Amino acid sequence: MFAEGYQAKARLFAKGRMKAGTMNRTEKSYASFLEAEKHAGRIEAFWFEAIKLKIADGACFYTPDFLVLMPDGSLELHEVKGSPRIFTDDAKVKVKSCATQYPFPVKVVFPSTRRSGGGWDVQCF
Repeated sequence: MFAEGYQAKARLFAKGRMKAGTMNRTEKSYASFLEAEKHAGRIEAFWFEAIKLKIADGACFYTPDFLVLMPDGSLELHEVKGSPRIFTDDAKVKVKSCATQYPFPVKVVFPSTRRSGGGWDVQCF
């Protein structure tokens, strides 16, 4: 029973990690969405893996996928996941810790499954 659950969960994840600074398919899609938001004037700018935040003593850091500059000058951190099921407990702890320690709203975004036209579902922290 354990092996079946492990195999099912393993299918959710990519076959390895991307090299630092390289976007996966979902991140590329979200970058295209952010570019459209920029052209529409809803955001000013965005950067991929631009900052690394210390969230605990020792070697615990969090690197958000995107740093987003809003028109009012505020900054948001956006974390891109392929599915809510991929947003694991350890990732949730890092996101929640970051949201409480730093003055940035943290948004976790997933490709929408509710709309056939695409879009993104957002969880705010």
